[in-house]
Amino acid sequence: MSRATRTDTRSSAPHAADSHDLIRVHGARENNLKDVSIEIPKRRLTVFTGVSGSGKSSLVFDTIAAESQRLINETYSAFVQGFMPTLARPEVDVLDGLTTAITVDQQRMGGDPRSTVGTATDANAMLRILFSRLGKPHIGPPSAYSFNTASVRASGAITVERGAKTKAEKATFERTGGMCVRCEGRGSVSDIDLTQLYDDSKSLSEGAFTIPGWKSDSQWTVQLYAQSGFVDPDKPIRQYTKKEMQAFLYGEPVKIKVNGINLTYEGLIPKIQKSFLSKDKESMQPHIRAFVERAVTFTTCPECDGTRLSEGARSSKIGKLSIADACAMEIRDLAAWVRGIEEPSVAPLLTALRHTLDSFTEIGLGYLSLDRPAGTLSGGEAQRVKMIRHLGSSLTDVTYVFDEPTIGLHPHDIQRMNDLLLRLRDKGNTVLVVEHKPEVIAIADHVVDLGPGAGTAGGTVCYEGTVEGLRSGGTITGRHLDDRAALKKSVRESTGTLEIRGATRHNLRNVDVDIPLGVLCVVTGVAGSGKSSLIHGSVPAPAGVVSVDQTPIRGSRRSNPATYTGLLDPIRKAFAKVNGVKPALFSANSEGACPTCNGAGVIYTDLAMMAGVATTCEDCEGKRFQPSVLEYHLGGRDISEVLAMSVTEAEEFFASGEAATPAAHRVLDRLADVGLGYLSLGQPLTTLSGGERQRLKLATHMGDKGGDRLVYVLDEPTTGLHLADVEQLLGLLDRLVDAGKSVIVIEHHQAVMAHADWIVDLGPGAGHDGGRVVFEGTPADLVAARSTITGEHLAAYVGA
Repeated sequence: MSRATRTDTRSSAPHAADSHDLIRVHGARENNLKDVSIEIPKRRLTVFTGVSGSGKSSLVFDTIAAESQRLINETYSAFVQGFMPTLARPEVDVLDGLTTAITVDQQRMGGDPRSTVGTATDANAMLRILFSRLGKPHIGPPSAYSFNTASVRASGAITVERGAKTKAEKATFERTGGMCVRCEGRGSVSDIDLTQLYDDSKSLSEGAFTIPGWKSDSQWTVQLYAQSGFVDPDKPIRQYTKKEMQAFLYGEPVKIKVNGINLTYEGLIPKIQKSFLSKDKESMQPHIRAFVERAVTFTTCPECDGTRLSEGARSSKIGKLSIADACAMEIRDLAAWVRGIEEPSVAPLLTALRHTLDSFTEIGLGYLSLDRPAGTLSGGEAQRVKMIRHLGSSLTDVTYVFDEPTIGLHPHDIQRMNDLLLRLRDKGNTVLVVEHKPEVIAIADHVVDLGPGAGTAGGTVCYEGTVEGLRSGGTITGRHLDDRAALKKSVRESTGTLEIRGATRHNLRNVDVDIPLGVLCVVTGVAGSGKSSLIHGSVPAPAGVVSVDQTPIRGSRRSNPATYTGLLDPIRKAFAKVNGVKPALFSANSEGACPTCNGAGVIYTDLAMMAGVATTCEDCEGKRFQPSVLEYHLGGRDISEVLAMSVTEAEEFFASGEAATPAAHRVLDRLADVGLGYLSLGQPLTTLSGGERQRLKLATHMGDKGGDRLVYVLDEPTTGLHLADVEQLLGLLDRLVDAGKSVIVIEHHQAVMAHADWIVDLGPGAGHDGGRVVFEGTPADLVAARSTITGEHLAAYVGA
């Protein structure tokens, strides 16, 4: 009895371990954060809101999640840390109460051509084991079914040491892989159209090359081949001997001298592959991008018919299906097939495989197939694929960090995502979500609103508390939380049509549709209904179609908005003209670079397994240029001061006076137009969010020549946009259309649908349940009919 009394007394007092119910952040200064201090409740769902660029990702990902990962890495031995990425401590005074953070972001999954949905989720690995146990005929171990593993055979002598004796023995080695030898597991073969590289009726000295930027007097390109000694520069290319053609097109790298300079000669094909095909197409100038699209063609591998697998791997079957057939099925159909396999010897494997496949369906990705290349997934799809491994996890007290998990989701699918977030929370986990959608903000236990503006105008906490308090709090987010766009009273008339006939790409079912031109046309439908297949894969590609999709910009930390948009060129020329010097002096990647830091502004010190340190260069004080260059001024500012300006400041600076530069002002106008007025010209591209990168691409494309023929295809432009920014985007789309352009938008946001002149709705479902046009007409007609899922949600949104 007394023992029971003691137990009761002890349990009534709070345990010391129960006092750690908060994640405390004090003095966070990462990127644009201004000494942010907040307390986040554990085991609750906290949503972080705020306008684009207000500091949400800086707080959640770059501070909380980054420090959690760094502390976990430090628990490993110095030897193991040497093989891990080195992470610097975030700029923050105190971070307390952290738990293990699992980050599920929007980063696209590996762009490796052999990376698929199956390889990224372990589903392929389990299927390979299944076929190696049950497949008939038996062709070997799991590696025999892997398109990442090549078959290898080797034989020879090996030296064996036994005691004091050494003996040579004959040995053979064999490994059976499933890789198709023709395409090397890629499923497609690339072919370079040689007629786009040169005119074979001309000689090199007559200007045979038709490659952009290859000038006849350039020793790095044309003269490299003309003076190589491998070919006759005065003979037409079509008259080359077989030996000359081999050296010209496929020659191995070799050192030669051209005009007294040591250079490396290599065949034309490998040179084109290195100089053009290894770069991001989106970062190329328009004329070079057009050249690459003309010169390179990708076709399905004729040997494996795109399955990536060897003949042996394709011949082994369970029932009537090979592993290639299984990977080509929609995942929900594959899950049903796996459930039909009854084999006690592989029961644990079947259980794990069923769970993984069912998770795809549960998360709304049942329409995908395992052979889908990972690089073709949208940001939202990639994020949900990463979520799969966490759905059935037994871990609790983990911090899950999500970056706009509703990206790419139709309003119909958002409720399902909300249920998953709440389920993770209810298992005892802390869930942190960066999000703009009101539907997700509504389910939050705690809201943190950052702002009030973007960039230097943001970085402070404007509100933290409940959703009800946010509505009445007076912040930008609170004021716009219940915003609803109204249907337009009148819509524009089309000026023509873009005809699509018999479209069958992916899940499209022989679709015939006319896309109106000269208007704002929105293509919508549930995720997986065939929107991207219709627009990106089936729209005829005349010269005027400009696609601005979600693929990230490849760029080093030296790349910035000024270099990417071409803005730096007129700025450098303006500085050079006023000061009577060379433009190259005003590039931090060229002659004007500080020699100490090579124009980076900081010096990176590698500390082996410890975090590398970036220190401001003492010689240039982070300005990136030589002191002598900074003595040259334009309008009273040196080049480093200009690059530190925001787009809005620079727009005013280059508008009039000595610094008036119309070419630079035009680019700045476009950047401000797409809502990037807060970005600084010299901000590294690596620090931009996904939405910012996409709008930067749009601003660049808006400068393309093409007049009224231009057709802009935008893929979910509301990605990363705050409720208040959507209105500005709609204004931009209107201006593009009013200027005579045609705008086609793939979008789920109801405000964009309501603002459209014409809607094409695909469905009714995803995968093989979709692929049909279920509605064509005006938004008002769609709301009135309510005949589709989209129609019902749009009607509810506009309050019809």
